[in-house]
Amino acid sequence: MVISMIAGILAAFLVFFSVKERIRMKRMRKEWDVVGESKASVLSESLAGLVGTAGGIYLSLIMLTTFLEVDLPSRVNLTGVSLEPVAAISFILAILSPFINRIFKGLKRFRFK
Repeated sequence: MVISMIAGILAAFLVFFSVKERIRMKRMRKEWDVVGESKASVLSESLAGLVGTAGGIYLSLIMLTTFLEVDLPSRVNLTGVSLEPVAAISFILAILSPFINRIFKGLKRFRFK
């Protein structure tokens, strides 16, 4: 019980920091929208981006496992929580994607021209 609570809190922190990084990246981009047009908040756009990215990764992984005919269990029990393995992997990769993008962006600065 305690381990699953710790895992849930850790997952919540990771989602929080991932959304925070997506918000930071969104604010850095300049958008030239029409004045007077309704806009979604940065938080809602970041959460929609997180879910959209996870969905795209999920579909890609499902197509890959179907093509390769890999047998995966339908559910995996991890510290008392039952998860679908492909969905969990896609959500974890979606959470990590803004941090990976930031690392690659930082590495581009050190490339020799």
